[in-house]
Amino acid sequence: MKINGVTRKIVLAAASTALAAIAAETALADDFVYVNKHADITKLCGTKPLRVALVDGYGGNSWRKTALAELKDEASKCSNITEVQYTDAGGDAQTYNSAINGYTAQGFDIIVTYTDFGDAALPAYRAATQAGVTMAPYFINLKGKVGVDYSVNPYEDAFRAGKMFGEWVGKSVGEGNTVFLGGLAGSASSVTFLNGYKEGLKDYPKIKLLDEKFIVTNWNPADAQKAVSGLIAKYPKIDAIASDYGVTSLAAVKAYQAAGLPIPAMAFIATNNEYSCVYMDAKSSGKAWKQLALSGTTADTRFALRAALAKLNGIANTEPRALVAFPFADSEQGKDPACNKDLPPDADLGSSLPQDKLKALFAR
Repeated sequence: MKINGVTRKIVLAAASTALAAIAAETALADDFVYVNKHADITKLCGTKPLRVALVDGYGGNSWRKTALAELKDEASKCSNITEVQYTDAGGDAQTYNSAINGYTAQGFDIIVTYTDFGDAALPAYRAATQAGVTMAPYFINLKGKVGVDYSVNPYEDAFRAGKMFGEWVGKSVGEGNTVFLGGLAGSASSVTFLNGYKEGLKDYPKIKLLDEKFIVTNWNPADAQKAVSGLIAKYPKIDAIASDYGVTSLAAVKAYQAAGLPIPAMAFIATNNEYSCVYMDAKSSGKAWKQLALSGTTADTRFALRAALAKLNGIANTEPRALVAFPFADSEQGKDPACNKDLPPDADLGSSLPQDKLKALFAR
């Protein structure tokens, strides 16, 4: 797909706060839950007829499409949820805030929002909350106050995920060199992932991190492949590559394949169907590499809805705020990734949607 300069900036800006948003925590949360472990929403539904809206700052990809389908699927389990509406702000903060204001004016009971614009959107969240809406921004751990700026705020724990990467690399590789691929220069989420990665590597002194900073890829496959080609030229030996986005990990794989070199161990989050199929094709030809893939974050909307319902109905919510992508594939545990060549390359098969619903979603 070709995109012009303006659209590309919007996409990158959305990625910067979206993946950047995987959470700006620099310490482990006290408690967390894997995103494929779900509580029973029917105990939280209540009886009052409710209307729910989801607002995306940028909704133009399969991840967002799947996250919306997950929200609708979860809402369908509550017979009293009579409507689920959706707005894609197209990367525009003003449109995003206006959508929140609009749903508030229409009397929607719950508004779920992806935190594309981070803390900059707090005024809009606060206004909706003070107007009586159960406001449920999710993905970033916001700096606002629960009950004042928003009602609930489940978030992705990037530091913990990064630590999992480091521990896995330490155990599976044992000795060698590693690098971390991040997104846009200065990305808060990439810094958080990298800090977690360093923490996970602390007990494995024979693993050397070649660069104390993350490698900038702009979360763009062309830029990532170019960056990794540069790393191949610069360093004689790289034994493991960690990344905060499956698309950049796939680009790294392609860079090594183009160079005719064995692929290093790979650890990453937000996998995609194309990567999984490339891996399975390599395995069938005896050329598989070590890998850990975390996935399933499209289900975050389910956690946001359940947290909002619990808050609205005055029911205790036992699910932790901190969410962590689950191990979707782990070569060292004999767990292969799911590959379905009938689905789009960027489909996330780690989704909590049943396979028949996932197929139906992309058949439209």
